[in-house]
Amino acid sequence: MGADATVDAVAAARAALVGLAPLPGVAKPDAIVVVDGVRRAFGGLVAVDVAHLELPRHAITALIGPNGAGKSTLFNVLTGFDHADGGRWTLDGLALNGVAAHEVARRGMVRTFQLTKALAKLTVLENVMLAAPGQRGERFFGALLRGRWKAQEQQVRASAMELLARFSLADKADHLAGTLSGGQRKLLEMARALMVEPRVVMLDEPLAGVNPALGQSLLQHVIDLRDQGMTVVFVEHDMDVVMTISDWVVCMAQGQVIAEGPPRAVAGNQKVIDAYLGHHQGTLVMESFPEEPM
Repeated sequence: MGADATVDAVAAARAALVGLAPLPGVAKPDAIVVVDGVRRAFGGLVAVDVAHLELPRHAITALIGPNGAGKSTLFNVLTGFDHADGGRWTLDGLALNGVAAHEVARRGMVRTFQLTKALAKLTVLENVMLAAPGQRGERFFGALLRGRWKAQEQQVRASAMELLARFSLADKADHLAGTLSGGQRKLLEMARALMVEPRVVMLDEPLAGVNPALGQSLLQHVIDLRDQGMTVVFVEHDMDVVMTISDWVVCMAQGQVIAEGPPRAVAGNQKVIDAYLGHHQGTLVMESFPEEPM
């Protein structure tokens, strides 16, 4: 898809969300991920019990809710890092239930973690290169025939350096990943995730532990992902951030989706106020953002 076509597709996708009813499980005109009856329990505790949820393509969806609402567990299940006790979910119509995490990533859905998973004893560049799929030099016998994978490795290195430059980490390429600050590790995880050229990027609290200056940079990167045609889903507790960059908001409580809709509609939803925001914060959000963000 060319740049102009991507811009048009993103604009159309965002516009299509404007007239949707702010109701849990509402159908989207072009859903890329569809979740049906997904349930995950730990002993007697039901962490996730989502009857139906559709994630819109080419949009930024915020997943909000109190601690323990099941947000990260839902991320884990959808991306293959945990198993569901029941239900089905699809990516562009292809079932992902029971698919391993590495295969989910190959099919186009990747995630980052609240606690970063950088490989501390590898360099920053090696961390990003490691994520490139289909590397012939990774196979046991193929590794012995350097001539067969040398050119591919050079291409992977070039792509990784482009991503590091995009995330202002090029000067850290040869540093050990363990030497990076918390915010830089968040950027590294985003760069590594993009090496697989995903269609869906799921970010679990990307701003947690990040200083305000770097946080603003991260937010712009999230917006850029959407504007380049990707679908972004992120967990966040800062309602100013949610209201500023989200096209759609889903609120969970006690494992269930209790509300979804445009940011301002969800912020004013009484169920969301009772379960998560509280009346005072809900009022502040509504006063601070009188109109939906463009």
